[in-house]
Amino acid sequence: MPYLIIAAFLLIIELIYFRLASRFNITDNPNHRSSHTRPTIRGGGIIFPIAVLCFGLWYSSISWWWITGLFLISLVSLLDDIQALPNKARIAIHLVAVSMMFYSLHIFTLWPLAFILIGYVFVIGTINAWNFMDGINGITALYTLSVLLTLWYLNDLYAFADKSLILVLGMAAFIFGFFNCRRKAVCFAGDVGAVSLAYILIFLVLSLMIMTDNVVFILLFAVYGVDSIMTIFYRLSRKENIFQAHRSHLYQLMANEYKMSHLSVSVIYFLAQMIVNIILILMLRYALIVQWFMTAGILLLLTILYWTIRYRLTRTVLLS
Repeated sequence: MPYLIIAAFLLIIELIYFRLASRFNITDNPNHRSSHTRPTIRGGGIIFPIAVLCFGLWYSSISWWWITGLFLISLVSLLDDIQALPNKARIAIHLVAVSMMFYSLHIFTLWPLAFILIGYVFVIGTINAWNFMDGINGITALYTLSVLLTLWYLNDLYAFADKSLILVLGMAAFIFGFFNCRRKAVCFAGDVGAVSLAYILIFLVLSLMIMTDNVVFILLFAVYGVDSIMTIFYRLSRKENIFQAHRSHLYQLMANEYKMSHLSVSVIYFLAQMIVNIILILMLRYALIVQWFMTAGILLLLTILYWTIRYRLTRTVLLS
C-alpha cells in the first residue's frame, strides 16, 4: 500500500479544508464555556473518515456497510459543525450508523437481544463521551494514538483487523496532531472528527471483542470512560442538567481552573491510558475470570483517582 502517497494526500486534503473552513467561517468562536481564547478552525478531524475512505477504496474487502455508516455519521457531524442540527436528527442518524456497524460485525446474529440493546447504549454513549472529551488542544490526537498503538500490538496477537487500516488511521492522527497539539491550535477536531473517530475505534474494539469473546478490551476506553461517567454523577449531584454544555470534566478543571497547559493535561491523559493499556496486555496471560476481576479493579482505581484529584484540585482553586 502506498502509505507515503496516502499521507501526502491526507495532508493536502487537510490544508484544502483549512482554506474552505476559513472562507466559509467554519470556526469555533470562544465563549464562557470554551478552553480557547481565539477563533479556531472547526472540523479538522474530517481527515479521519477520509482516511478510512482511502483505505476502503484501496482494499475492496472492507465492509461497505460500516463505511456507509461512517459516511452518514461523519456527514451529519460536519453539518452540525457548520450549523447546529436538531438533536432528533443527529440521534436518528447515529442509530442508523450504529445499526450498520452492528450488521457489518454480524452482531444481530451473534448476540442475544439484551446484549444488542446494551451494545447500542455502550456505542452511542461512547460516541458522545468522545465528543465531550474533545475540549482542549492535543487530547483527541494523543488519546487516539494511545488506543491505536495498543490495537496495532494486539492485532499481531489476534488478527482482528487489517493492520493497514490501523496504520492509515495513525497517519491521520499524526497529521491532525501536527495542527492541533500546539499552545495555539490551528484547528479543532470538531464533531466530525470526534464522532467519526469514536465510531471507527469502537468498530475496531468490537471486532477485537468478538474475535476473542472477551470484554476486557473495554479498558482501551477506560480513562475517557471514567472521566465521562463520573462527571455525569458529579453534575447530577449538583442537580445540573447533564444535557447542557458545560466544562465540568476533570481535564477541563485541570486546564481551566487549575491553569495547567492544555498539552500537559493531554499528555497526562495519554500516559494514563497507556499505563492502563500496558496492564491490559500483561493481564491477558491470566485466566479469564482473573482478567475480569483485574478489569473491575482498574476501573475502581481510576474512579478513586478521579474523585481524589477532583477534590484536591477543587480545594486548591477555592483556596487560591
